[in-house]
Amino acid sequence: MTCIAAIAEKGKVYIGADSAGVHDWDLIIRADEKVFINGDCLFGFTSSFRMGQLLRYKFIIPEKPQKTTEKIFIHTLFIEGIRKCLKDGGYTKVENNEETGGEFIVGYKGNIYHIGSDFQIAQPVEKFSACGCGENYAKAVLYITKNMSPQNRIRKALQTAEHFSAGVRGPYKILNI
Repeated sequence: MTCIAAIAEKGKVYIGADSAGVHDWDLIIRADEKVFINGDCLFGFTSSFRMGQLLRYKFIIPEKPQKTTEKIFIHTLFIEGIRKCLKDGGYTKVENNEETGGEFIVGYKGNIYHIGSDFQIAQPVEKFSACGCGENYAKAVLYITKNMSPQNRIRKALQTAEHFSAGVRGPYKILNI
């Protein structure tokens, strides 16, 4: 389910999401959004609405120490706080001594961070990213629409993902920070 599309441009991050909730062959259009702002961060999630609820309503973003770089902060205190929040909320799984969660994108201080289900953090060189079942459609559109505004690029990416993927449906929500 889902398509999350993100763009970093001119010191801002834009993230858009669809509204589909999918389980097996069932589809529900959800009123609870997959994109939201928590503190200084913009989140867009796939995987589980429960994970999104924990990130939105329970996760308290740790304070970045002044002498710590953004990259070190994201890769240590920030992701450790997320892991603890998801674990305390009963969301993470541990199998064969490996902890897993879900997939989501974070916009922070004008940068995009794509968090994998193993909590690894990717920062795309392209200044855009996407996740969910519509990921590849969205990335292709984001790549070829570089001359459009961020909101229009994201809207077009989500529309294309909806056209080609059974797990993506409007309405779309696009936020920026």
